[in-house]
Amino acid sequence: MKVLITAVFVLASSCVQAAQFNVLVFSKTAGWHHDSIPAGVAAIQELGKLHDFNVFWTEDANRVFSDQELAKYQAVVFLQTTGDILDSKQKGAFERYIRSGRGYVGVHSASDTEYGWPWYTRLVGHMFDHHPAIQTAILKVENRSFPGMERFAARNLVTEEWYAFKPATSKVSYLLSVDETTYKAGPQGMGAFHPVSWYQDYDGGRAFYTALGHLPATYGDPVFRHHLYGGIYWAATGNGLEPR
Repeated sequence: MKVLITAVFVLASSCVQAAQFNVLVFSKTAGWHHDSIPAGVAAIQELGKLHDFNVFWTEDANRVFSDQELAKYQAVVFLQTTGDILDSKQKGAFERYIRSGRGYVGVHSASDTEYGWPWYTRLVGHMFDHHPAIQTAILKVENRSFPGMERFAARNLVTEEWYAFKPATSKVSYLLSVDETTYKAGPQGMGAFHPVSWYQDYDGGRAFYTALGHLPATYGDPVFRHHLYGGIYWAATGNGLEPR
């Protein structure tokens, strides 16, 4: 009987599959606090269930920004972070983490974070400058070959807080842009090309950013969710652009 129970336990254990990868969701704010953060956390947790990856969420930098803790994750999502959120030791741990080949995902106000940390501003690619009122505009696809982009139409009617950005701090590849002729961008708009999402290989690792995600309801949009998962998947694995 004991042998039979052991055999059943071993068989059951062998049927349990490990998750594809582990993701840290970090949403600490030291500036503006978006009320869409809970919706964003819930959306990523649901994506984890749908796509079989583990999600750990915290706003406590002391808990996770060390070499030992960050090593547990293949990607870190800065979800609606703002202001100066890491101390010097935590910044060093995160830089080593990216250099080890891991991934970063920035969502919306992640570009309104750590302006005085040059390494981070280059990781993000463009930093936030300003935004007009929330409006509906036409979102355009710049690159459909990246993971998570296949569900967008060529032109999409989207309501968002359209961030305008400072000049690029590193060489990025663009995924989405917004047509400024379709909304009131104001005199300080970005002009003919106004980027919204991009990615890059950076300092040994990978970085993906999307400016979408201001409104809580956006996280219930299946097209946006798939876009967000594509960025998480690529940041965590490096897969999806070309067969490996």
